[in-house]
Amino acid sequence: MPPFQFKKFSIQQNNTAMKVGTDGVLLGAWTTIKEGNVLDIGSGTGLIAIMIAQRSKTAIIDAVELETDACQEAKVNSENCNWSSRIAIHHTTIQDYYPPKKYDLIVSNPPFFINSTKAPNSERNSARHTDGLPFIDLIEAVLRLLKSDGLFSLILPLLEAERFIDLAKEQELFLNKKWLVKPTPTKPVKRVLMEFSLTIQPVFHKELIIETATRHQYTKDYISLTKDFYLKF
Repeated sequence: MPPFQFKKFSIQQNNTAMKVGTDGVLLGAWTTIKEGNVLDIGSGTGLIAIMIAQRSKTAIIDAVELETDACQEAKVNSENCNWSSRIAIHHTTIQDYYPPKKYDLIVSNPPFFINSTKAPNSERNSARHTDGLPFIDLIEAVLRLLKSDGLFSLILPLLEAERFIDLAKEQELFLNKKWLVKPTPTKPVKRVLMEFSLTIQPVFHKELIIETATRHQYTKDYISLTKDFYLKF
């Protein structure tokens, strides 16, 4: 499989269960950038870490990935990009990750299938199902690793997002921003982009539609969000 080519970098994904997809690109392009220390939880191919490196000027990015093949490809991808000196890939679980610092920004495109039928591929299961990273473990890791004025961003399907928001609030991690992502104007919400912090603030809501009613005709909002990355824009 040839690498997935973006405007300023490419992603090798031959041995990674979860390939480059819209979710990762959306999160990497959408998340609020904070200079300083950034953590990508469940990095996969390293896509989001590299996108944040491109968007930031000085951010130092740590990326945690459990799956061995994905971790190796993330290392190759980060080493081959223009911002390799600011990205470090760690082969570990977030539950076992105890760095000597806290983070200004944490991002995650986490596994989200709960009690659903699993695919035969064990690596793909690990990437898509919450068994290895239950939502409560993710929240506890964020609370442990996030600075008092830090931000946490993630993307989930609608039902899982609602569950995550409630669970996070119980642990005093508060939703500040929420974008509902629809494939087209007439289709239901498919994903939710969310930003959390440790302080209660008014929640900013917006709807993002990817395509117009015409197939492969993208909305101005989607083009504006992703134009620094996709070759087609």
